[in-house]
Amino acid sequence: MSSAPEPDLYYIPHEDFLAGVEALASKLEADSWRPDVLVGVGRGGLVPAAYLSHRMDIPLLSVDHSSGEPDFADELLGKLALKSSAGSRILIVDDINDSGSTIAHLRSGIVAQGGVEEHVRVAVLINNLRSRAVADYSGSDIDRATDKRWFVFPWEAVAKPATLVEEALSVPERLA
Repeated sequence: MSSAPEPDLYYIPHEDFLAGVEALASKLEADSWRPDVLVGVGRGGLVPAAYLSHRMDIPLLSVDHSSGEPDFADELLGKLALKSSAGSRILIVDDINDSGSTIAHLRSGIVAQGGVEEHVRVAVLINNLRSRAVADYSGSDIDRATDKRWFVFPWEAVAKPATLVEEALSVPERLA
């Protein structure tokens, strides 16, 4: 009986997390595009978005994508679409852009409900250069062709190791 290899759980030190937030803030400050509001993506993007919100003094909203509740975020995406069509610049913040599915879903959901694509950008702590979606700002970049680590962010470090392994093994294409 063959089994999947154990994932390489990489626990990100808190100092590295803070450095990632600072890198994002620096990139945003160097850009002429300034968001009017940050949107933390539940669950993983909520903590970095809160830190970035405090660091940059920009209001914070949240949208849940990972709950598994069908259509839960649609009403919120509609509200974000209205804000962007009224001229507000929205920065979606997440922990990692790995496959790109979350970013693609949120961007297309906002645009599908009348949002202005140019008013919506994305910032992530870790960006997979091979992702199918583009992050506009990243704290650091990885290449999934060579980097197979399963990143465990500081707020996830309290999870049971078995739960982290189960989550990692649920997406074997990222580990292969």
